[in-house]
Amino acid sequence: MNGHSGEKGGPAASSSSVTPPLDWKFSQVFGERLSGEEVQEVDIISAIEFDKTGDHLATGDRGGRVVLFERTDTRNLGSRKDLEAQDYQISRHAEFRYKTEFQSHEPEFDYLKSLEIEEKINEIGWCQTANGALSLLSTNDKTIKYWKILTLFSFAAMVLYWDIFIEVQEKKVKQIAEMSLDASRVVGNGCSGSSTTNSPTPSLSNGCSGSTYLSNDLSFPPGGFPSLRLPVVTSHEKSLVARCRRIYAHAHDYHINSISTNSSHPEIETNDSLSASDPYVDGETFISADDLRINLWNLEISSQSFNIVDVKPANMEDLTEVITCAEFHPVHCNMLAYSSSKGSIRLIDLRQSALCDNHSMLFENHEAPGSRSFFTEIIASISDIKFANDGRHILSRDYMTLKLWDINMDSAPVATFDVHEYLRPRLCDLYENDSIFDKFECCLSGDGLRVATGSYSNLFRVFGCVPGSNESTTLEASKNPMRKQAQNATRASRSLCSLTRVVRRGAEIPSVDANGNSFDPAIKLLHLAWHPTENLIACAAANSLYMYYA
Repeated sequence: MNGHSGEKGGPAASSSSVTPPLDWKFSQVFGERLSGEEVQEVDIISAIEFDKTGDHLATGDRGGRVVLFERTDTRNLGSRKDLEAQDYQISRHAEFRYKTEFQSHEPEFDYLKSLEIEEKINEIGWCQTANGALSLLSTNDKTIKYWKILTLFSFAAMVLYWDIFIEVQEKKVKQIAEMSLDASRVVGNGCSGSSTTNSPTPSLSNGCSGSTYLSNDLSFPPGGFPSLRLPVVTSHEKSLVARCRRIYAHAHDYHINSISTNSSHPEIETNDSLSASDPYVDGETFISADDLRINLWNLEISSQSFNIVDVKPANMEDLTEVITCAEFHPVHCNMLAYSSSKGSIRLIDLRQSALCDNHSMLFENHEAPGSRSFFTEIIASISDIKFANDGRHILSRDYMTLKLWDINMDSAPVATFDVHEYLRPRLCDLYENDSIFDKFECCLSGDGLRVATGSYSNLFRVFGCVPGSNESTTLEASKNPMRKQAQNATRASRSLCSLTRVVRRGAEIPSVDANGNSFDPAIKLLHLAWHPTENLIACAAANSLYMYYA
């Protein structure tokens, strides 16, 4: 990354634009545990995802539930002229509140394979909003579901002689009217009405006869009827209903590890010159990946999918690597990337062929000769990849490090951040208790200047990825994120090979965690997400959702 020029505002900005480290502060917590409270397995959060606008946040748990949160600090700031007249900057940070929740998946049993399918939510993917209704995809190990969250309004209006109930549901208006003929209501206006039928109709005490409708010869007195009353809303209730629109099942023989929606470019909503006819806009398809295959779906068609990547060998004994994660390019709908258990990332172009056996680019970090061990391939396995918003960089997370790749340079990552280097002497113990197979997620800030990932003891790390930046912050998922923060200076060091232009930062003291404390492998922060436009991080610590802003 050093000496490499990138796009404006991206991670490869010039060293003169190095920003100071962010001062992270606690914002909110949902589902906070009390001291000594036991956490139920089904309540542990297993997925976190912001939508494209950042106004909504979704979490999934091991009990198959999806919980939605909505932003509450969104405000109408007035016209542009009013904003320009203000001589101060609004510094209020984003705040969220609970919106609704629903049961997405239930435990199942595959009788053909005698296999239990747990309800745990593995991944959540937001889809495009249509007609004000939120929509998202959620998946467990085998089944993907497409959900729409609808807002239902109920109005009750009262008139003097009419009781009206109106229910608005999915743009359909139903009106039920019933005439009230209470003889105790007296308003003398001297008018009369007639009916087209000879059936007796009740007479009102004011001299008017009630009818289902009035005759054409009815005369209205000057000034109208004193008894006429306009409807007055007496109650207004709003409820949210989640409805499963489609189920995408029976397409994966192995556990689904990731889904990714091919959403439209973020600038579509703010740039009138862009339209859905542009070549990089899709919004209709998504991919799902398991250990050996990646399938391409259309949101409107659940009966079939297209297999675009298949790494299954003819003889399973020849299997050497599996797919660990897949994600669509955020700008170009024809491109996607997927990672493998060998630590490689492949970028493919759907325009090349129907079955993408051949990749466009291969990003692979080569180990130094003589450094291989029994754990080399295990710790090299990539657990998560994320594209930067501009699509120029890919962030990958393996067990030991974070790596930032430039899609135009496949020789080596432009930056490497040490996260678990202090655990290298303990790899044998971590292998015995299976902690070495933990899958930590990663995320990038909206401006691409910082990256973050989780660790043990409910800690997460934030690194600055601008050349020359020494930012390396360790935070704890608690109301006091700096409680265990130690002032351990971390320095940037260049790789021995200047051609790789690699930056390594964040090395820690052996046998301790990033704060100098003994770590607890049973307490881990696996899932976190960065707000798409602001410096706000949401992370999951067991069943609690913490948010921090800077």
